[in-house]
Amino acid sequence: MSKAQYVSVHGGHSGQFCNHASDSLEEIVLAYVQKGFSWVGITEHAPGISHELMYADQQAEGLTPELLYDQFGDYITECLRLKKKYRDQLTLYVAIEIETYSGYQSFVPHLVESFRPEYLVGSVHFVNDLNFDYSPEMYERTAASVGGIEQLYEHYFDAQFEMIESINPAVIGHFDLVRIFDHDYKGRLEKPAIRRKIIRNLELIKKRGTILDFNLRALYKGATEPYISQSILEMAKEMEIAVVPGDDSHSVKSVGNYIEQGIDILEKMQFDLSWQKPQLIAPDQPRP
Repeated sequence: MSKAQYVSVHGGHSGQFCNHASDSLEEIVLAYVQKGFSWVGITEHAPGISHELMYADQQAEGLTPELLYDQFGDYITECLRLKKKYRDQLTLYVAIEIETYSGYQSFVPHLVESFRPEYLVGSVHFVNDLNFDYSPEMYERTAASVGGIEQLYEHYFDAQFEMIESINPAVIGHFDLVRIFDHDYKGRLEKPAIRRKIIRNLELIKKRGTILDFNLRALYKGATEPYISQSILEMAKEMEIAVVPGDDSHSVKSVGNYIEQGIDILEKMQFDLSWQKPQLIAPDQPRP
């Protein structure tokens, strides 16, 4: 067993603040404590900017952007309470997982100003303003809207590049999530046009000193390898990009899922296991 510390740079979704998660945030934090984690970023999803750009489960529940915005304030308050309560047992970071739909380039700075998160996880769940990772049907619909699966990959990595350039998040969440419902993703990632965009994005990530989330939820959901895929992970290693485990937990049961397996993969590839921490946003500024 590796001696590397247990950490999660992308974790802590809870049923208290996320419709597709379960259990309270405190129950999830306690699970991290009990499993011996050293530090964890609690990275709840940003509130939806409009009804059309909310997740399908939120729409089905009849939620509104206004309600989600207020609920997000409750999340920040609760996360700060837990950060203080468990500070002698676990270092918690209060973070936001952002989206890349229309309007995010002004909405995300507004969220940062309003809620003062400690860092941002930059994720892409929307392409062409359509959520692609909720179901195979939604994946196919999104791909069709841009001309096919290969075009979906290209649009995905273009959206990711734009987000890194404009928002500069500390962490890139599940770098290749676009492969989620594609059984032929290994070959797809080698297509010259797609590979060029991957390399371009990795070069910008290296330049910015950004962390790549080694997202283990893929294994929890039955995939054969985490996000990041092996071919991309090899490029990240060659470029000396920091890669840090993220359990992307959505329940007590999934806290720390496959952490040992993830550490073992990174150790065998000789990644730095001292785990770079996210660059925090203006930590000396008072909260509103």
